[in-house]
Amino acid sequence: MVLIIVILAVAFLLVVLPQLWIHRIMDRHAAERADIAGTGGEFARHALDQLKLYGVKVEQTEMGSHYDPISRTVRLEPRFMSGRSLSAIVVAAHEVGHAMQHAMNLPMFERRIRVAEKAHIFSMVAAGFLFAAPLLMLIGKTPMALVINVVGIVGSILLSLMTQIVTLPVEFDASFNRALPLLQKGRYIKDEDMPAARSLLRAAAYTYVAGLLRTLIQIPGLGRIPRI
Repeated sequence: MVLIIVILAVAFLLVVLPQLWIHRIMDRHAAERADIAGTGGEFARHALDQLKLYGVKVEQTEMGSHYDPISRTVRLEPRFMSGRSLSAIVVAAHEVGHAMQHAMNLPMFERRIRVAEKAHIFSMVAAGFLFAAPLLMLIGKTPMALVINVVGIVGSILLSLMTQIVTLPVEFDASFNRALPLLQKGRYIKDEDMPAARSLLRAAAYTYVAGLLRTLIQIPGLGRIPRI
């Protein structure tokens, strides 16, 4: 019982608290401000045009703000797309930072795309195997179903871990080597807002750190995979 409580406490500290911190930072600077010249979507379009990235689109999404390298699109949540807040401007700058990385063909960005593509393909194959495992066990009366389950779960978690590891430097580069200089040189926000902007950029990058921690917590559970 004590061990379970300790495990739950550690899981809470490693996963829940970072997420709470990220949301707290975003919400703290989410108030609409009359002194901000445009919305997050307008800022993203203006910044991309200034960078001569005319082919990159800006769209609204319900799936979380991100940059899509396949369609070359900056996608922003409604509160950031139409919001006239510091959070909206900074999140938009972070996603524009990814578009800059793509345009520059940064090796870290290209590597992240390749790993993510392979992880996606493997996850689809693994899902098929996991779905078929119980059927194979019933038809063939073979322990191979258990092996398929183990390989699928271990492979999926390890590939997820690898994807998040190669993503971390990409996220910090987008925040501090792309977005921050863009905000500073473009004079898009006031000097007194720069400390808050750095906190927001850190929160945007740490979103993936939280994802990495969630994956790491899953790994010890591999030894407790239920038998079929």
